[in-house]
Amino acid sequence: MEADNRGKLKVLYIGNNLEFFEQLGQYYSFDAVRKENGLKAMDYLSKEGPVDAIVSDVRLPGINGDEVAKLVKSKKQFSKIPFILISFEHNEKEKEEMFSRKGIIDDYYQLPVDNKDLEIRIRFLIYYLRELADKKSENEPVPEYKIPFIKRLFDIVVSLTALIILSPLLLLVAIAIKLESKGPVIYKSKRVGTGYKVFDFLKFRSMYTGADAKLKELEHMNQYAAAQKAAEEEQKKTNEVEEECPRCAKLPEGEYCSPVLYIEGKKICEYWYREQQKKKKTTFVKIPNDPRITKVGKIIRNTSIDELPQLINVLKGDMSIVGNRPLPLYEAELLTSDDWSARFLGPAGITGLWQVELRGKGGVMSEEERKRLDNYYAQNYSFWGDIKLILRTIPALFQKESV
Repeated sequence: MEADNRGKLKVLYIGNNLEFFEQLGQYYSFDAVRKENGLKAMDYLSKEGPVDAIVSDVRLPGINGDEVAKLVKSKKQFSKIPFILISFEHNEKEKEEMFSRKGIIDDYYQLPVDNKDLEIRIRFLIYYLRELADKKSENEPVPEYKIPFIKRLFDIVVSLTALIILSPLLLLVAIAIKLESKGPVIYKSKRVGTGYKVFDFLKFRSMYTGADAKLKELEHMNQYAAAQKAAEEEQKKTNEVEEECPRCAKLPEGEYCSPVLYIEGKKICEYWYREQQKKKKTTFVKIPNDPRITKVGKIIRNTSIDELPQLINVLKGDMSIVGNRPLPLYEAELLTSDDWSARFLGPAGITGLWQVELRGKGGVMSEEERKRLDNYYAQNYSFWGDIKLILRTIPALFQKESV
């Protein structure tokens, strides 16, 4: 988006300080848009295109502002967008650290911020990044993750060959789905893959139309929520539910044990926010004997035939044959801590380490085990390791457990 000294500046604000967002929105030179976290911001940019500037909270309920900046700057089409971080507390160490990240963080402010000063700074940064930065700066944008050449070549050959060989089966399945129930043959859903990239994930439709809308009604059947529910009941019995952070309670009034977040206009320390999120909702969703699944759907799920359209995703480069499972938006948004988000540093794939291990354990696996296996693959994947996983996947496809 082009901006000049007379037109409004389209500013994307990433964060949850509604008071600050309202301040931006009321200023005559800003056309402000808000997204709650980095994932939604990246999805917005991919759909709507560049904005004039991005203003982000340092601390976010997801990957923090500096990590979002890395993702933005890694994309060529967004690399010249000014990225400004906002802190709601005075922290000299943080300020020094953020200013040291040249080429990623363009400026850093601690509240209060004057809108006029912010406008002047944004207009200068727009001019500087578009006209002068290439001539003066030796810093290149952070390189975007790319699948290694051998892995990508393997993906293309395997996916193209498989699509050709399996085309009669794909046609038969499509006809069966169409005959049994109304709706499209291919189900598309937004998934989050490598580097938090959002793409259209393809599967044969195995559920009745409108199944997504019924998910909330079936939350009590979620396999991964069982352990969480038991823990909550135990906590109620022992009266250990605490309304305020126990760490902060030991500190002098006005001091916090960790950086402060602003969630829906209220202050909460980062530590206690993370703890509350863990208690509120389980991340992954799996419902045994899901009533939303069709008769054909049960067959193609138990044999993993419903996954075959993902070969098109592989051919397009959205994902790989082997990798960490790309997650639905509602799951990815809940992966807020560094140890969870590490899974997105590896390639997304059709099959992977935890899927094979899960089938071997009869379909029972905790969130912690999934996290550990996803992170292990992201840090240690290799071409020959992928071949071994594929060989382990083939016999697992014919087990009854749906993964």
